[in-house]
Amino acid sequence: MGSKVTIYEVAKAAGVGIGTVSRVLNNNASVTPETRERVKEVMKQLNFQPHTYAQRLARNQSETISAIIPFFTNYFFVEVLRGVQEGLGRLGYDLTLFGVNDIEQVEPKIVRALQRGRFDGILFFSMRLPDRIVPRLKEASIPMVLVDAFYPKFDSISVANTDGAYDATTHLISIGHRKVGMVNALQRSAPAAERLQGYRRALESNGINYSEELVKTGVSARQDGFNRDAGYEAMVDFIRMGKEMPHAFFVSSDIQAIGAMAALSENGFRVPEDVSIVGFDDIELARHFKLTTMRQPMYQMGQMAVERLAARMSDSVLEVVHTTFIPELIVRDTTRPFS
Repeated sequence: MGSKVTIYEVAKAAGVGIGTVSRVLNNNASVTPETRERVKEVMKQLNFQPHTYAQRLARNQSETISAIIPFFTNYFFVEVLRGVQEGLGRLGYDLTLFGVNDIEQVEPKIVRALQRGRFDGILFFSMRLPDRIVPRLKEASIPMVLVDAFYPKFDSISVANTDGAYDATTHLISIGHRKVGMVNALQRSAPAAERLQGYRRALESNGINYSEELVKTGVSARQDGFNRDAGYEAMVDFIRMGKEMPHAFFVSSDIQAIGAMAALSENGFRVPEDVSIVGFDDIELARHFKLTTMRQPMYQMGQMAVERLAARMSDSVLEVVHTTFIPELIVRDTTRPFS
C-alpha cells in the first residue's frame, strides 16, 4: 500500500483502538506482548510508515478530541454524538464538548479551544465557520472535520438538505397535493435555509407558484426553531387561515412535525385523513408517531466524522474530502393521496 496507509487503517485491521497503536509506536509498556506483535504484523502487512505519526507522538498527544457543537438537547445532535462516541470508543479517545448558544460565540469558543490545546483534533458541528478564524486554525495545524457544515479547506460530512426537502415536497405533490405549506425553522440556520430552497424548487418544478404566506416559522427560537413548540406555533398560524389552509405540509424537522401534529389534533384535524405531513431527520420518535420523513444517517455521520478525523490526524497532507449524504424518503402513516 505505501505511506498513505493511516493509523486508523492499522487499528481497524488489528482489531484495536487507535490509542493502542499509538502506544505500540511509542513503545509503551502497557500493551501486552500478544497485542504488540499483532499490531506490528499488521503494520508490516500494510507497509505502514509511521514517521509522520511518530513526529506527532513526540509532541505528546492527549488522546482527546474536542467537539464544538450547538444545542445539546437537539435530537439530531444526540444521534450524531452517539456515532461519535462509538467511533472514539473504538479508537481509544476521549471527547470534550464546547457548547455554543449562538453564532456570535463560535469564534471565541474556537479560540478558547486552541488556547487550551489539550486535544488532538476538532469536530465542528452545524454552524458557519467564520472566515477570519481559518488562518489561525491552519497555523495551529490542528486537524478538523466539519459535520453538518461546509468549508472548502476542511474535510466535511454533511447532508443534501436542499435535495431532501425537494424530495419531501415532491412526494406530497406526487400524491395529488397542489397546495403544500412548509413549517420551517429560523433562516439564520443553514439547514433551514437550504430546506426552504428545496421546498421552493419542488413547487416550481411542478408548475406551482411559491407563496411566502404558505411558509411559517414558530416564534420559539430555541435550537434555531428546530423544536416542538415552534412546530406547534407555526401550525396554529396555518389553522388560523381557515379555508385557505393547505392540506399538506413539509416540516423542516421531525420534532417540529410532532408539535405541528399536536396542534392539528387539538383543533379537530386528523392526520393523514385531513392533513398530510412529511418531516425531516427520522429521529426515534418519528417511528413512534409513524411519521413519513426524510431519513438522515445521523449515527453514521458521527462515526464517519471520527474516522475521517483519525485519518487526518495520522496524515495531515491527505486530500480534503467532502462527503454528502442524500436523505432517504421513509413513507409511513402521515401522508395519503389528496381526495
